[in-house]
Amino acid sequence: MSEVGKRIRLERIIDRKTKRTVIVPMDHGLSLGPIAGLKDMPSIINKIAEGGANAVVLHKGMPRVAHRGYGKDIGLIIHLSGSTSMSPDSDCKVPVATVEEAITLGADAVSVHVNVGAPNEAEQLQNFGEVAETCTAWGMPLFAMMYPRGPKVKDQHDPKLVAHAARVGAELGADIIKTVYTGDVKSFSEVVRGCPVPIVIAGGPKMATDRDVLKMAAEAIEAGAIGVSIGRNVFQHDNPTAMTRALARIVHDGSTVEKAMRELKR
Repeated sequence: MSEVGKRIRLERIIDRKTKRTVIVPMDHGLSLGPIAGLKDMPSIINKIAEGGANAVVLHKGMPRVAHRGYGKDIGLIIHLSGSTSMSPDSDCKVPVATVEEAITLGADAVSVHVNVGAPNEAEQLQNFGEVAETCTAWGMPLFAMMYPRGPKVKDQHDPKLVAHAARVGAELGADIIKTVYTGDVKSFSEVVRGCPVPIVIAGGPKMATDRDVLKMAAEAIEAGAIGVSIGRNVFQHDNPTAMTRALARIVHDGSTVEKAMRELKR
């Protein structure tokens, strides 16, 4: 029966018709503090939901203060990993919540963050494996944020390293992989081809222009990704609802960048 539960929950974060998803991570408060865009959580979540996002990613303390009780519904992914920017090594993620806690919060999925190549990679992988086992038992989808980061990693966007990090997530039982875009359709197609579970791309730091964000999303979809998981380029936008809607047009409707840009002019 756990597989039935997993399928039902996945349908709350992945569109049933398009089989694609727009996820907006808002877990940055733990790592970076109350940055711009994340000071009024109920308000920003409402704006994201109105724009058509399928799900948000939050840490376990946020649903208690950010549950709206109004507006459009949106999927909830509880993030189980954490570190802060004040840490001697912020790449060393540790477990900060459990699958069972996420269940009590009404989560539709849980997420873990693994930096492949980090000094405590072994501990991160061990935790990943344990979380995957628990997710299987409870029928809980597992969203894995997989990045090549650490002392030996010279280029975090190196296609071979990104492909390896994504494959690690699939090997250990993730249902959806989030990783960085490698910069072009051809190389990212190889990342997708080497990963037997669906992939979404990360947004990373605030980009120079809206067009850059939408172009990256469109190229990722062309390369075979099922969607995006973009945070700062959405919740720090002057119009988060419009930016979310523009991304949804690309992801779910297959719109061109030019057509999606029109959403930002309304």
